[in-house]
Amino acid sequence: WTNKAEYMLSMIGCIGLGNFWRFPYLAYKNGGGAFLIPYFLMLVFCGIPMYFLENAIGQFCSQGPINVWRAVPLLQGVGFSMLMLNAVVSVYYNVIVAYSLYYMFASFQSPLPWSSCLSWADGNCSSVPKVYCNVSVSSIGSKNHTLVQTSTNTHTFSQTAVAIHSLLLSRVALQRSSGLDETGPLVWHLALCLLLSSMLVAAALSKGIKSSGKVMYFTATFPYVVILILLIRGVTLEGARDGIEFYIGSKSNLTKLTEGQVWKDAATQTFFSLSIASGGLLTLASYSNFHSNVFRDSVIVTTINHGTSVLAGLAIFSILGHMAHIYRKPIASVVKEGFGLAFIAYPEALAKLPISTFWSILFFFMLTIVGLDSQFTQIDVITTCLYDAFPETFKSKRALLTIMTCSIIYFLGLPYVTRAGIYWVTLIDQFAAGWVLLILALFEITGFFYIYGGKRFIKDIEMMIGKKSFCFWLWWRSCCFFICPGITVVTLIWSLITFVPPTYGKVQYPVWGLALGWCMVAFILLWIPVVAVYKLMRAEGSVWKRLKLLCSPSEQWHPYLDVHRGERYSKTSINTELKNLNTGEKN
Repeated sequence: WTNKAEYMLSMIGCIGLGNFWRFPYLAYKNGGGAFLIPYFLMLVFCGIPMYFLENAIGQFCSQGPINVWRAVPLLQGVGFSMLMLNAVVSVYYNVIVAYSLYYMFASFQSPLPWSSCLSWADGNCSSVPKVYCNVSVSSIGSKNHTLVQTSTNTHTFSQTAVAIHSLLLSRVALQRSSGLDETGPLVWHLALCLLLSSMLVAAALSKGIKSSGKVMYFTATFPYVVILILLIRGVTLEGARDGIEFYIGSKSNLTKLTEGQVWKDAATQTFFSLSIASGGLLTLASYSNFHSNVFRDSVIVTTINHGTSVLAGLAIFSILGHMAHIYRKPIASVVKEGFGLAFIAYPEALAKLPISTFWSILFFFMLTIVGLDSQFTQIDVITTCLYDAFPETFKSKRALLTIMTCSIIYFLGLPYVTRAGIYWVTLIDQFAAGWVLLILALFEITGFFYIYGGKRFIKDIEMMIGKKSFCFWLWWRSCCFFICPGITVVTLIWSLITFVPPTYGKVQYPVWGLALGWCMVAFILLWIPVVAVYKLMRAEGSVWKRLKLLCSPSEQWHPYLDVHRGERYSKTSINTELKNLNTGEKN
């Protein structure tokens, strides 16, 4: 990193779309403000310890997700699984950015294209009562609209508005087919947006960390500016108070805390929103200064992550409260999650605001930036693994490596912008971005705490940040030895037991589609046993001797620079060392 600011902004940039389109729904479903209690408890006992663990591993050896397993060669397959996970997820994440770009470009119209079905359906809205087909969504609920005086008509019009936005997403944006079996042709406007997304990522990462760090000054901070603007605008709307009270106020349901599902959702959201066990944190931390205070950095970033979720929830619920007020309906009836929140509920809400075009452009630009930030990290993981594996080959060809990677990701994403594309996106979101992270997190804890050894790794960390108190290490070791693995196992088992086959709306997936989803999970995780068996076969001696050898650190497991190897630093000597080090020591 050029400086500490770029490193911190890049870590903050890992905050993904889950903070904006999943957390608000989870808060609503699990008791509103009551959900913040388990959410922040999971931060203290799972989020911070695991985040600290990954940052410390990457910073100590300055290597990517594959080479960090020189500490436990038997589990090097975990690193390959992280690489495969990023390759799979980056393909569908690129498509989500393309969706956001399409909606952003579509917002440069007045009136907005989703303000009336007439603007794109020629008045033929088969799923909307024809008598309402020429109704402007922005006018629904207005005082001069005489047809909304009765609760029946209000309900009809609210259904009409939702139908208009759903139809726009399905018919125009996605041109969605009837199911996964019907692929259809490419949706060209999405294919072009996908190309633009790939080009933006390639340009931002062309010089590796040096260029992406500069981009983060804007991409990591701009979403917060937009959230604050939307929050300020949202709280001034009629009905906003009801929405906020439902979210964190007097309407919170504390009795929900007695339900196990609430704690499971809090743990899952913490893991996923912090990108734990995905390889991204290991990659970004590998470029950090060896003596950087990795614990302080971890606390700051994880707290900002959870704070972002709360702030985004305030902005979203203030506007959802306004929607409920207009429709004279309970807030629960207008709350959605995922694609439904981002591309149906929010456009519907934004269409009702004064200067709706401006707010819509601002929101979808923010959504694009948030998606790009996450995509930067995922592509960084892939290129860093390749660079670590072939340093001489790619030494002066970092830009070419990035362009090649982004090109491959683009071509792999083309099936996702066919008329069946949304079904593929949903399938990957349900399978690849779900249990895989929990399983990889378990292997990570097992490898570094149970095999490599917690005491040994604490000594490695103290080489970097100096001595810490007994209470500090007691808290961290307790979390990593018992609490984190326990919560992860319970969450994983619960998720598998309560598994419901994914659907898109009312469309069911064919059996072969679900089988493909499970094959995707197997493909990502298969590298763990395959690499372990391969290494056991290549090693010499008895089975026990081979196993013992592969569970011990290899000779290549050490700090990146010679100056940091083989020494145990006291806190005083670290402070002295820091004053003498050049800021660009890794270079």
